This record gives sequence, C-alpha cells and structure tokens, in this order.
Amino acid sequence: MDSALGANLPWALGALAILAINVTALIVIPRGRKPTAAMSWLLLIFLLPVVGIVLFLLIGNVKLPKKRRVEQARIDGIIREAVNRAGAEAPAIDGPRWFQRVVHQNELLTALPATTGNDAVLFGDYQASIDAMAAAIDDAQRFVHVEFYIVGFDDTTRGFFAAMERAVARGVTVRVLADYIATRKVTVRDATIAELDRIGVKWSWMLPVQPLKGKYQRPDLRNHRKIVVIDGRVGFLGSQNLIDRSYDAPKNIKRGLMWQELVTRVTGPTVAAIDAVFQSDWLIETGEELTAERVAAAELARSASPDALLCQVVPSGPGYETENNLRLFLSLIHGATEKVILTSPYFVPDEAMVYAITTACQRGLEVQLFVSEIGDQGLVYHAQRSYYTALLEAGVRIFLYPAPYILHSKHFSIDDDIAVIGSSNMDIRSFSLNMEVSLMVRGESFVRAMREVEQGYRDAGRELTIEEWRNEPAKATFLDGVARLTSALN
Repeated sequence: MDSALGANLPWALGALAILAINVTALIVIPRGRKPTAAMSWLLLIFLLPVVGIVLFLLIGNVKLPKKRRVEQARIDGIIREAVNRAGAEAPAIDGPRWFQRVVHQNELLTALPATTGNDAVLFGDYQASIDAMAAAIDDAQRFVHVEFYIVGFDDTTRGFFAAMERAVARGVTVRVLADYIATRKVTVRDATIAELDRIGVKWSWMLPVQPLKGKYQRPDLRNHRKIVVIDGRVGFLGSQNLIDRSYDAPKNIKRGLMWQELVTRVTGPTVAAIDAVFQSDWLIETGEELTAERVAAAELARSASPDALLCQVVPSGPGYETENNLRLFLSLIHGATEKVILTSPYFVPDEAMVYAITTACQRGLEVQLFVSEIGDQGLVYHAQRSYYTALLEAGVRIFLYPAPYILHSKHFSIDDDIAVIGSSNMDIRSFSLNMEVSLMVRGESFVRAMREVEQGYRDAGRELTIEEWRNEPAKATFLDGVARLTSALN
C-alpha cells in the first residue's frame, strides 16, 4: 500500500465517520423537537461527537416508552367513558368566551372536565399543610391515596405517617406512590422504606429505573406530582413534597436552606378528577385498576357557597402526546386583560412563554414574577437569570424571595378571578420531561387568597430593578448564558 495513502487512510475514515454522524444527526434530531432543543443537541454532537452521541442515546428520548403512552391513552378513554356514563350536565361557564375555550382545550387533552361547586383553601405554612393532610387522613373511612415526588420519614412528616398507620389499623386501605429516583436519593430513604413496610400501606415506586426487571425509560423522566386524596371527598395538591423543608440534605442544612411552599385543600366534585390522576398512575405502575374506589364527580356534594369555585384538573407529562401544562399556561396568559402574576422556583421558559409574557407587557398588562434570590440548582439558577434582561426591559416586575428560603411554590393568577396551582414549574423540564398536575381555578375568593400570598412574598423580599441588574458582573452573566444553552437539551 502506498505509504501516503496508508498514513492518510485513518484520517479519511475518521472524517467520513464524522460526516456520517453529522448527517444522521441532522436527519434524526430535529424530528419532533423544538428548534432550540434540536440546535442545542446538534451543536453538542458537532463539537463533541462521542459525548453528544452517548448523552443523546441516554436522555434523548423525551417520551415515555410506547407501552406506557398507549396505556395512558387507554386510561384517558376510560375516564371519558366514565364521564359520559355519569351523564353529568356540563357546568355553565359564565366567563369570557376565551376562557370557555381554555376549558374545552383542557378536557380535549386530558379527558377531565371542569366542575362547579368546589371549595378550596390555601396553606402557605409548611408544617400546617402536612398537619392538615394528616388530620384529613384521620377522618378517612374507605381509602387514602398518597402520591409524592419525594417521600421522607422524618420529624416533620412523622405525624403524617402516624395518621396513615392509624388508618390502616382501622381497616382503611392506604396506597402510596413515590418517585423512584427522587425518593431513593434522600438521606432518610432506608428509614422511609422501612416505615412504609412496617405500617402496612400498599406502596409502589413511580417510573422505576430497573432495566434488569424490564422497567426502563429515560432516567430523568420523573413523576413530579404531589397529591393526597381521602375517600374521594377531600383532595390536596400543590408544590410541597412529603419531607422536611430542608429535604434532609446535608448541603441544604449546611447552607440553612428552607423550602417555602403553597398547597391547596379542595372539596367538591373536582376531587374525583384529582383521584383519577392518582388512580391512573397507580394502574400504570402496579397494573391494579381501582374500579371499586372510583368516585364520580356527580356523586360528590357541591358547595352551596356563593364563593363556590369552578375547577379543572390538568395532568401533563411525557405520557401525553403534547405539553398540556404549557398550553394551559400560554392560553391563560394570552387571555389575560389586566394582570399576570407568576410564581415559579425554576423559571426557564421556552420561546413561546417568553413571547407570551413580554407581549402581555406590551399590551399594557401588569406582569410580575416571583422567584428565589438564591438557587439550589446551579445550572437552573443561572439559566433562569439569563432571561431577566429581556423580562425587565419588557416591563416585567421581578421580585426576589430572600435567602435562606427557596421559594418552591408553583402558581400564578390571571386578572382577578383565575388562578393555577400545582406541581409544575415554568421550565422546559416541567413542560416536557416531568409528569405534573395543575389545578385551574375560577373564582374571585380563591384569587383574593392567592393575592394575600403574593403580597407576603413582596413584603418578605425585594424588587429587582433593571438598573441593579445591568450592574451584574460579566462573569455571572457569562455563566447565565452557558447555562441557558444547556437548558435546551431535552
């Protein structure tokens, strides 16, 4: 063989291999992805082919396995049939036409209808919300359904576990779902598993990553929902996990970090929809269909209060074909006529969300955003900061909740009568990768209560001005930009 050819052959083969990789990437990666996500993956693979390919194979699929998506679609069909069989008359929605269309959109995507005649209260005190759940469990007569992203047995949650134990002792069926990765990461994991087994609840992991048992999906697709349902009569949902407000993490305790949350307690027909989300997750994870415990919304007492609420539960996640929560948020922001007030601990929006928020300012609306002054996740914290310039210049007022608290509440309010509360952050992870649940509420009394919570955030924190932000050191803003690029890898 010619010596020159022999010397250059490896380089030629390497160049052809890289060309083949790049062409394949250009064909495969943009398919079904948003342009920003596709461009980020392509940039990574072009610059670092080996690293990029390994990462893409590991976390490149944003959907759950086909079997789980088919099962979710089947469950949605069951819910639709149950709603139709119940024959419940569609509630009269006296709101603006655009809001009626949002209700229709939600039901089309999730199979869960809006219901009237609901009551709800808010809990902004960390221990008080857990104690309220425990008190409701003590009233349980038939079943208790508990679903949390993180479950931890510690001094903060001891009363909750004791209430579950008392319920089991008197013959109540208690079921618990916990996210596999998130719960197994906490320092009290072993004590938690031992306590669940000891008190006799039925429990299961959500989205287990156990390839040897045939249970595997992209490992960072997580079930992030937080739900408690008692007898189908009382429901709780919000941002709070079932663990100490430091998450029992040594690094958090060392920094003195404490999580600030918001949870709602709901009664009325919408509790049936909250429980339908739990039952769907239980069925998918365990194969057990809880037919005997299915409560129809029409069977639940409606509030006679003049402040009774219209509510609609909106589950979302990679088991669905589209981003239900993002579509809900965008629809409400575009429909707002007076004000939009957002609270999110991890605020890393996509282009559509940025345009919706800044356009609201340009339409003359009052727009406010509540976030934490400090972060517990470095990349997310810096990616979030990368949006502050565009938001402040558009007229968004940004309020920083003070250290050592992490403002982990997830809610927003529209005008004076519409609000959303749940588990969903306003970031790409919650829109595409996490299984979330949100509750849309229409009612002035509920929004007034949320306004009090928002005022508490203002009183505790401070407003970030555009003058202050323009004086940020270049090193910090450089990190913000790099983190923003990595955030698009989904």
